[in-house]
Amino acid sequence: MRRLAAVDEAAAALGLHVGQKAADAAALVPDLATADADAEADRAALEALCDWCVRFSPAVAIDGTDGLFLDIEGVDHLWGGEQAMLDDLLDRLARWGVPARGAIADTPGAAWALARYAADRAIAPPGGQSALLASLPVAALRLDEAAQAQLPRLGLFHVGQLLGLPRAQLAKRFGLAAVLRIDQALGSAREALAFRRPATPWFDRLAFFEPISALPDLERVTGDICALLAARLEAEGKGARRFELVFHRLDGKDQPVRVGLARPSREAPRIARLLKPKLETVDPGFGIEVVTLWAADVETLSPAQRGLDAEAGASVEEGLAPLVDRLVNRLGENRVWRADPYESHVPERAVVRRAPLAAPAEAAAWDPERPRPTRLLRRVEPIEAVAMLPDDPPVQFRWRGKTHRVLRAEGPERIGQEWWRRAFEEAGPGKVRDYYRVEDEAGERFWIFRAGLYGGETAPKWWLHGLFG
Repeated sequence: MRRLAAVDEAAAALGLHVGQKAADAAALVPDLATADADAEADRAALEALCDWCVRFSPAVAIDGTDGLFLDIEGVDHLWGGEQAMLDDLLDRLARWGVPARGAIADTPGAAWALARYAADRAIAPPGGQSALLASLPVAALRLDEAAQAQLPRLGLFHVGQLLGLPRAQLAKRFGLAAVLRIDQALGSAREALAFRRPATPWFDRLAFFEPISALPDLERVTGDICALLAARLEAEGKGARRFELVFHRLDGKDQPVRVGLARPSREAPRIARLLKPKLETVDPGFGIEVVTLWAADVETLSPAQRGLDAEAGASVEEGLAPLVDRLVNRLGENRVWRADPYESHVPERAVVRRAPLAAPAEAAAWDPERPRPTRLLRRVEPIEAVAMLPDDPPVQFRWRGKTHRVLRAEGPERIGQEWWRRAFEEAGPGKVRDYYRVEDEAGERFWIFRAGLYGGETAPKWWLHGLFG
């Protein structure tokens, strides 16, 4: 059955409502203009609007299919107060043809109720949401459908009537969810919001009297806003590993630029140098009016003393860390890494990738009694080997068209598959590997293995897995 998924103000004035049968709506309004609902496109548009709202607050959460929550604590002064901030937000949306209502309150529940059922742009004074909620319908509490349908039958039409009822009777009759919604709206119970990006207080903003678009101007404001945020981090003894610089255009589109650091830092010139090469990808459009910068992965950072010995080499912070940061931001996070040992007897799983300058893992190092090759091949390569049965090392093998005569050999080291991992097939003799460390006449050392056992249904095969330096 086709139903109305959304209606505009004109349709609502004619008596149409969400959930109404399309046939009934067409009977009431014969010239009704309709379009098929596209939930995916609506969600994408709401997510784009959520990302745009970062110019007002770094903490923005999506509410259902048609709402947003903004945590504006500590940022409203940038607009001259809550009222000016709310007016600026809604006026911009109105100019772009996006109908919206807004409200400000101490709690998400109260803000949700005031935005949908009170006068537009209502602002509850601190601790004063109870008086404003009292006259609103009970639907403003975000109750379930059963409670919303039953309450009017009992003569309970307004929130104020519910506030005067004994809590025990209210919970017994309508469930604990109804009591929880009341407490969340009044601030007696907390409500968790799933912000689209991690909420962080490390956020700064610059607004311009005239829009900017030239690359030198973008570079200058990048240095300015990095200095602002770095000063705050230094005052609190903090440093950050990730920074996101967002240029907000006049048409509402955002142009983000991101960089990551190997170690926490608050050096504004260093952060700005990493950001500036990426500014060439920013499309200013008709101009940029606001730029924001936020920091993530913020950690305590003790002041570092520069070396007094002029002949001493550069420290990690002065030498290696900036180099790693430039490589990571130029090549990509997945292309610069460090190999660390991992507790697994299977060679392919004995190494894990970590950040280049991350703290060493607490896991044990590689077993010195079981040396591993300096170069482990990405994929094992087949070889033709001649060996005595059943477990002797090969006396010679042929790899990539070249024959190698073995002078010395160590092994075997028997390694079975990790049978407890569901990704592996059923354990059996064919999965057993016998590894040998061999050296040929030229002094080259290889790590080869025999897969399978002699005497089975399938003949064993020889493979080369790595090279020793």
